[in-house]
Amino acid sequence: MNDVLSILLLGIGATVVTDAWGLIRKPLLGLPAPDYTLVGRWIGHMADGRFRHDRIAAASPVKGERALGWIVHYATGVAFAAALIWIVGFKWLRAPTLGPALAFGIATVAAPFLLMQPGMGAGFAASRTPNPNSARLQSLITHAVFGFGLWAAAWMIRYPG
Repeated sequence: MNDVLSILLLGIGATVVTDAWGLIRKPLLGLPAPDYTLVGRWIGHMADGRFRHDRIAAASPVKGERALGWIVHYATGVAFAAALIWIVGFKWLRAPTLGPALAFGIATVAAPFLLMQPGMGAGFAASRTPNPNSARLQSLITHAVFGFGLWAAAWMIRYPG
């Protein structure tokens, strides 16, 4: 399997695990699954030079925002997978261990805390949401699940190279 395909499978696999968690948390915790439509709206407005919103839900809809949001969600998973491999090397894919993947997954929570949430009007680390600590905890758990997904996907595709 070539390097690019390995990274694609790693990122997609980890993102699928994250999405499964999003579906499971509804019956477990009563929390709805994420909807990436508003991410698509946020990204869509960037084409017009608008990178920050007071409340993304109040911004005008963007054509294809749901599909755009889901594409960005999976592309981000692939980009994060590439970053992990850049840090640990392809050797890790031959014998993946949970530690690096989990640590990296948790570290990726910086992206929503520092970029996405402020840009969409939720404030730094969800500070402008009705329950910031709950939002922060859910982000942290979701990104830890993504890290677990990186490890699980790596284990499934084990790089022979």
